[in-house]
Amino acid sequence: MNASIIIPVRNGSATIADCLRALLNQKFSGSYEIIVVDDGSADNTAEIVKKFRSVKLIKQEPRGPAIARNTGAKNARYEIVVFTDADCIPEKDWLKEMLKPFANPKVAAVQGAYRTRQRSLIARFVQTEIEYRYNKMLRSKTIDWIGSYSAAYRKRIFLREQGFSEKFPKASGEDPELSYRLQKKGYKLVFNPKAIVYHRHPKSLMRYLRKKFQHAYWRILLYRMHKEKMVSDSYTPQALKAQIGMLALAILFAILSPFNSLFIQAFFAVLLLVLLFMLPFTFFALKRDFLIGLITPAVLFLRDAAFLFGLASGFISLYIRSSQAL
Repeated sequence: MNASIIIPVRNGSATIADCLRALLNQKFSGSYEIIVVDDGSADNTAEIVKKFRSVKLIKQEPRGPAIARNTGAKNARYEIVVFTDADCIPEKDWLKEMLKPFANPKVAAVQGAYRTRQRSLIARFVQTEIEYRYNKMLRSKTIDWIGSYSAAYRKRIFLREQGFSEKFPKASGEDPELSYRLQKKGYKLVFNPKAIVYHRHPKSLMRYLRKKFQHAYWRILLYRMHKEKMVSDSYTPQALKAQIGMLALAILFAILSPFNSLFIQAFFAVLLLVLLFMLPFTFFALKRDFLIGLITPAVLFLRDAAFLFGLASGFISLYIRSSQAL
């Protein structure tokens, strides 16, 4: 079985060389090609890629990673298209592990896994959060979420289903949207935690919160396209949705508290519930990394707030765009 590896990149001069070196050193017995789609970089990304003579470079105007990935897939030679990001460094057996599940002809797509070598507190928190979600996926009989940082698809299915939705101009929802479409049409999606790429997670709290805000902003469009996934999916912990809902309720009670003292009591009661819903992940973090476990409640509270305001902003923006279209 052969594969085409596709990397979308914009202004990735700091990381793309490490990514390509790792991809060129894969322990893989079949044939594979590497396609880099430069999405309108303003730095010297293209010049760096050109130094890797065996790598195919495609340049396009800045149109977003979804379109860049689709362009790469349309130009792919082989029957499996595999995606990763320019800031990822795949393990030597990553490609082999990504393709293993396709030995089952019913498998349409495969999800790999993140790891990190970073030691900053926030990066370690992010990795712990991701591993908590992986545990949820491993317990699921079926999955409906594949992240494009380590994703593989049968090309004929990917192209037939029109690939990633080009309604997403940024990397914030196009990969689960495709996953939802495939899962609803009966395609088999699998998770292989042995297909590992190392990633540089956000190192600062503000950068992490901005990322969560952006993800939530585009989640409104995602849920508009797949309303039933607001209730449950194989990647998002239900406790997270409960925390965000109760945090919104707590803010409402805080606004109403000047009018009735009962709202003050309700405010503190709901905040207590938020903390209770944080306990499962907090205990998980304490077992994995004690220091991360200690900061988990505070970071979760800020994360939930960022996500809530991102959802609100996305809803308002979508409402305005819909009104203007009338």
